[in-house]
Amino acid sequence: MLSNRRPLPRCLLFALVLAGTARVPASAQVPTYDDHANLLVVRDAGGGQKPVETIADWEIRRGQILAHLQEVMGPLPGPERLAPLDWKVTEENAEEGYVRKKIDFQAEPGDRVPAWLLIPTAPKDAPAKKRPAMLCLHQTVPIGKDEPIGLGKTPDLWYAKELARRGYVAIVPDYPNFGEYKRDVYKMGYASASMKAIWNNKRAVDLLASLPEVDPERIGVIGHSLGGHNSIFTALFEPRLKVVVSSCGFNAYPYYYKGNVAGWSHKGYMPRLREVYKLDLKKIPFDFPELIGALAPRPFFTCSPLRDANFDVDGVRVCIRAARPIYGLYHAEDDLIAEYPDAEHSFERETRMKAYEFLDAKLKP
Repeated sequence: MLSNRRPLPRCLLFALVLAGTARVPASAQVPTYDDHANLLVVRDAGGGQKPVETIADWEIRRGQILAHLQEVMGPLPGPERLAPLDWKVTEENAEEGYVRKKIDFQAEPGDRVPAWLLIPTAPKDAPAKKRPAMLCLHQTVPIGKDEPIGLGKTPDLWYAKELARRGYVAIVPDYPNFGEYKRDVYKMGYASASMKAIWNNKRAVDLLASLPEVDPERIGVIGHSLGGHNSIFTALFEPRLKVVVSSCGFNAYPYYYKGNVAGWSHKGYMPRLREVYKLDLKKIPFDFPELIGALAPRPFFTCSPLRDANFDVDGVRVCIRAARPIYGLYHAEDDLIAEYPDAEHSFERETRMKAYEFLDAKLKP
């Protein structure tokens, strides 16, 4: 039975979220779980099990989830990979309602990430004000970062452009080996492209938080497909992302091509799924129901179409059902939103507008 205590203050909630982002020592023994959709139990190192009844119980389970995620993705980098951002503008264009700047920034020593930075224009003589900001992550498309800013052929995926026109500062980095960003992340010491993307995205948040135009307490993340799960992965390790929007980004592994998770195991994602866990769902130590629960209490919105051939909607519903009681622990049930449009693998306008309204409600005064 869930606790019915009064809600904790938001500042403490996010402090608790932050507590689960620490790197896990390689020697740590983390309890495993057979049922990744049952989030209401927690185990100790000795194998003992008890129900999750309080936020403190859940934070133990949440830490275990992030530890298992790092077993597959590799460890979250620490201070050894930090470097001055040293960001530079290489191109600038005035657009309707915003300025679009092509930039690059240093994610770690010797590694510069290409990105777009969109900054809304203020009315003449208007007082300067801090704006909300969004990290915008692209889908699997060769042009990478160019699509969300409106240079691709799919207007439904121009969310960075649309958000800039709604008053958000937006940053759009290239995922490894898309757009202009070509890197062998494995020669750089990473165990997955997923973790390298998380690190680059965290540095993009550093950049946003440093801008005089941005309120660092009002930053969110949005993405479609590759960007949809990249948004989830990044938010799990970046507590400054206060709102998460994922379009066509996930479902529970047993529903992903009937349990064939080979598509997650190539070098653009997490090769250890094949190399270490042999694509065996019984051995893989995490699944998406746990990841969605681990986002709590932060507001989460998913666009999960009924006819998405990549992510079967029944597997999305499994994740949302599993996560809902965790949001309930924080008295944040209304911040877990799933939209199921009658569409294919797309971020169609009606649901996209609902996502923007969700962001406005959470990030605008």
